[in-house]
Amino acid sequence: MGSEGVRLERVGGTDSRPLARVFLALLLVVSLVHLASQLVAPGRMLGEATQVLLMPMLGGFILASTAAPRSRTVTLALAAVFFSWLGDSLPRVIDGDPGFLTMVGCFMMAQVFYILLLRRWWRGSVLRRPLGLVPYLLVLAALVVLCGPSAGALLVPVVLYGLALVAMAVLSTGTGLRGGLGGAVFLFSDALIALRSFTDIHIPAQDFWIMLTYILGQFLLVSAILDKDNAAPTAARPQAAGP
Repeated sequence: MGSEGVRLERVGGTDSRPLARVFLALLLVVSLVHLASQLVAPGRMLGEATQVLLMPMLGGFILASTAAPRSRTVTLALAAVFFSWLGDSLPRVIDGDPGFLTMVGCFMMAQVFYILLLRRWWRGSVLRRPLGLVPYLLVLAALVVLCGPSAGALLVPVVLYGLALVAMAVLSTGTGLRGGLGGAVFLFSDALIALRSFTDIHIPAQDFWIMLTYILGQFLLVSAILDKDNAAPTAARPQAAGP
């Protein structure tokens, strides 16, 4: 997980680089422990505990990499990471279909916040190159065809979430190659979840690949967003609304 492209700011008069590096190191350690647990002992306490620590480490990295007052873009990114954390955490205490719907709802909100901040750079995205939309639409169509017969009453929320996820992935291309890759990898991660949940299609170590692509996608997307926001002139940055 390289972060050299992220221009770190000064926070409260002190250099924030060491703190950002601490959070980045913690994210890397927690990620490695979690991924190892998915291979060695999936479904055990270690994997459960480390998964709920992933997004707080990413959120800490965002905070340590930016200066107060933070822009609206950074605030929206923090909101997206927060709802991702809820999506990781709440289904552990809510079972069955309600737990699945809670997860979908939380990640839907995360995608909404990502869409709100990424639309700032839509002119640089594949929306300006219609042929570039084809792979994303094909992935969405394939998931609906494969998962639809078994989704039952969950089909509508799953399709709505799929549309939001594809919109995020498409808009993420406006941040550049790294952000576009992050959005695509995030989309791939959720596609694996859908296939695991609604089809008989399984791949070896599926939970490992789901989490690897989830962590990598989120980090690539967030670091690209920070780069784009930091590169913008201060006067041109959308500021978060005050109280």
